[in-house]
Amino acid sequence: MAIGAVLEPLVVVSLLAFGTIVNRNKSNSSWSPFSAKRPEPWRHIKYSSDSDEEDVEASRRREDEITLLPPTLSRSSSSSDTTLAEDGFDKTTPPWRPRKLRFMGWEKEVTTPNTEVFRTRFLSRVLQRFPFLVEVWYWALIYWVYQLGRAFTAVTLQESTVHTAREHALQVIHVEQRLGIFIEPAVQRWFLQSPTLMRWTNRVYSFIHIPGTILFLIVLYHFTTARPRRTLQKEQGDRAQLGDNWRELAPQFGPAVYERRRRTMAMCNLLAFIVFTFWPCMPPRLLSDPTYTGEYAKEAKSFGFVDTVHGADGDSSVWTTNRFCNQYAAMPSLHFGYSFLIGLTIATVPLRKRGRFGWRRLAIVGIGMIYPAVILAAIVATANHFVLDAVAGACACLLAWHFNGFLLNLLPLEDYFLALVRIHKP
Repeated sequence: MAIGAVLEPLVVVSLLAFGTIVNRNKSNSSWSPFSAKRPEPWRHIKYSSDSDEEDVEASRRREDEITLLPPTLSRSSSSSDTTLAEDGFDKTTPPWRPRKLRFMGWEKEVTTPNTEVFRTRFLSRVLQRFPFLVEVWYWALIYWVYQLGRAFTAVTLQESTVHTAREHALQVIHVEQRLGIFIEPAVQRWFLQSPTLMRWTNRVYSFIHIPGTILFLIVLYHFTTARPRRTLQKEQGDRAQLGDNWRELAPQFGPAVYERRRRTMAMCNLLAFIVFTFWPCMPPRLLSDPTYTGEYAKEAKSFGFVDTVHGADGDSSVWTTNRFCNQYAAMPSLHFGYSFLIGLTIATVPLRKRGRFGWRRLAIVGIGMIYPAVILAAIVATANHFVLDAVAGACACLLAWHFNGFLLNLLPLEDYFLALVRIHKP
């Protein structure tokens, strides 16, 4: 456990550092963090043959007209030259930009700071060279906000909440019995027959979830963002410096896909936090608590669930054994929710030869479902989740998949924060 307290965080930090280096901006014209000279983004860019120069120029003029100034402000200069103040502030870039808030058909346009005026500052140039650092920040924000929420519920836990969580767990069992899917005791007994298999299942549950999710984000970012950016830079020439709107030229499986999956994870966390805060549920392993002698003791202990992960011979993780971990947040299972998201992403990767039911699509769907199947077996065999916990995790994933755009309403808040710290996000 003492080694794990150091090794597990080290693995996470190493993965994030690896992702930052692998997904760095390799362009010869990308900014050096120690050079304040701002390149001219469009001077050397060539466009595909289906767009003539007049269309490109007209598109740029339209973009300039709609992006940056609120109605009450006018351009301070029409010159394409860049004027920098001593503190790296770009005087010619308009200081404001419009953002749209949307919710169920309602829409409102608001004006927020345009952080591009800080594009040439040191930290902005660092992010330009290592754009995955932005994703490291997002992951840390998503993970730690969620964990702090769980920690708050853990430290403020009352005994009545434990009783409620136990009752809810028994209710889940009763529903599964009616549906004919109460298979958890049988599954665990089968795994317990093979100590080696059980030991590796414990390790899958404890040590794969967080590193596996981070590795997924690194790989997805590479194929949807870093590699298309490098390909486009090569097509435009080594001297080309792509502007922030290069994403418009990216392929279908591009940066927008990655950003939607990242928002989906954040939305999963939000939905899970709401559920376990208002409907706490005890994991199966805690139903066998020998110290419990209350009203439901006989029924709770009758199922014979064994805590294989947190026992003396278990392989527990530092992320799930600290005092700030809420043990009564089994519903929904984010272990399965995240794995299902990863599986769906793999299953929906665009293929060169299109067709929904071709053998290639069936093969890639099968490959995508391997990981969630392994995680489902692990969470059930270790008695950390019920089958319905996994179903709830999948439902949370699907809801977040379809409604992740709601989080775009937080962009104005991000703009003000970045303006406060004087950083431009690439």
